[in-house]
Amino acid sequence: MPFIKGDEEMADLVIGIDIGTGSSKGVLADTDGNVLFSEVVRHETSFPQPGWAEHDADLVWWNDVVEICRKLTAFAKGDVAGLCISGIGPVFLPANDRGVPLRPAILYGVDTRSAVEIDEQTERYGEDAILEKCGNGLTAQSVGPKIEWVKKNEPEVWKDTRRFLMAHTYCVFHLTGAYVMDHLAASMCEPLYSPFTRDWIPEWVEDVCEDLPMPRLMWSNEVAGYVTDSASRITGLKEGTPVAVGSIDAFVEALSTGVSQPGQVLIMYGSTMVGVQITDKPLVGPSLWSCSGLLEGTYNLSGGMSTTGSLTTWVGELTGRGYDELSAAAAESKPGSNGLIMLPYFSGERTPISDPAARGVIAGLNLTHNSGDIYRSVLEATGYGSRHILETIANCGGEASEYWAVGGGTTGGLWPQIMSDIIGIKQLIPKVTIGAAYGDAQLAAMAIGAVSPTDTWNSVDREIEPNEDNAELYKEMFQVYLDLYPSSAPMVHKLTEIQNR
Repeated sequence: MPFIKGDEEMADLVIGIDIGTGSSKGVLADTDGNVLFSEVVRHETSFPQPGWAEHDADLVWWNDVVEICRKLTAFAKGDVAGLCISGIGPVFLPANDRGVPLRPAILYGVDTRSAVEIDEQTERYGEDAILEKCGNGLTAQSVGPKIEWVKKNEPEVWKDTRRFLMAHTYCVFHLTGAYVMDHLAASMCEPLYSPFTRDWIPEWVEDVCEDLPMPRLMWSNEVAGYVTDSASRITGLKEGTPVAVGSIDAFVEALSTGVSQPGQVLIMYGSTMVGVQITDKPLVGPSLWSCSGLLEGTYNLSGGMSTTGSLTTWVGELTGRGYDELSAAAAESKPGSNGLIMLPYFSGERTPISDPAARGVIAGLNLTHNSGDIYRSVLEATGYGSRHILETIANCGGEASEYWAVGGGTTGGLWPQIMSDIIGIKQLIPKVTIGAAYGDAQLAAMAIGAVSPTDTWNSVDREIEPNEDNAELYKEMFQVYLDLYPSSAPMVHKLTEIQNR
């Protein structure tokens, strides 16, 4: 039933929650797209060894969702009509049949522990066969090798594993008891799912997962289940509240801007950088992520860097200076960072080089360089890496018509301007920049039938045009960026081996 305020009929209220790498965010919105209240909860990511990245599912995912739900439902002063959750991914959380985690969740491509298993599965199934069925090859982003790693290294965990969960599906399971996964998240579980058939690949599922039951496949905007009595008492949500299936954060963030139709591209500024191209058919991208879309009838070709916003944090911690101060110093540096260039592969790299053993490189340093030059080189490295991804998507058949940008980095003027200058594109900044949590609220509204899948809540707030005066310099610097990786990789791999001893 709609909410009533005096004699005025109000739109239904929905909650969207996104579980990120370093924080979770929730929004309370009405089904007209108006944000009424938001909440952020920060949490820690564990890095127990070089190349490992983990979350404690109970302490991070579930506790964040409970805290956010309690605060948002208290503010709502009434029943919430629907809920949707997105999260980092793809990740692998092994759990027992009651959904109790058996170990910390192994995170997405920033966790590079499964390099050996990637090679083994690629050899076992054949690189061409994997491309034909999955649309892309196996990388540190793929879930199949992560499952293999647990089987091989933690057999006592694997023996009790009866549920294969991600951040959003773990929370859906504990809210509703439903064991489901959206098609998009499943399509990032190479080599287990095919976006061409939009189903699990039986022979490879049996080989990798043995007798582990696979979650039921659904679309992100469908109702997975309803809040149980026990979940109601914990979260403050009314028993029986519909919960949408949800999906992986970057793609829900695309929806939050209005990026849902073929030709539209999202560039997401976050701890990592992600580019998402919406297509009307599945495309083969050997070094990218070819997957099903959030909504039925759509597909994605996308890619992501491993460290971007996290590098700005790293420089801030090293220098003891805040973001605004560093940005001001970087603005004093010239385009090209006075001849300084960085490879931002501090946690390996996801796409398009797919090299978990890659590491960061800063080239061209001399005694005249200062912290502003170094910080600008971080921002420019994000631009070079994003250009590398977007050009690779285009080479695989992705036809881009417009570019939307979201994330904390878009709030300042310098970083997005550098991105437009390097890539040579106009970026559209939406009015509502909350991110994936806003897209989750829209998915919740779709799930309860209050919003059509073709509706758009967002609109353009401002545009960032590329500065043509910098085009030639950045073209030259981008080529240096491309050449530096293969030139330095053999030495860097030796250093990575030393770090891993």
